[in-house]
Amino acid sequence: MEHVLISDTLLDAPLLDFLRDERKKALSAREWKFRLAGYGYGIREDNGRCIVTQLRDGATLGLLPVNFH
Repeated sequence: MEHVLISDTLLDAPLLDFLRDERKKALSAREWKFRLAGYGYGIREDNGRCIVTQLRDGATLGLLPVNFH
């Protein structure tokens, strides 16, 4: 498994709102990740942090806030 240095950049507000809205619609974290994949986003966990990525090219978009629900 390859480790990549990730900056501590938080996501921009519109994307964070989108992720939060999709999480409210989902019954579980697994369903939420499946829904995000349909929009081309992925959630990867690394050292207890949740990193949002683009599935198309694997680009890192930023970190989810610790208190994200």
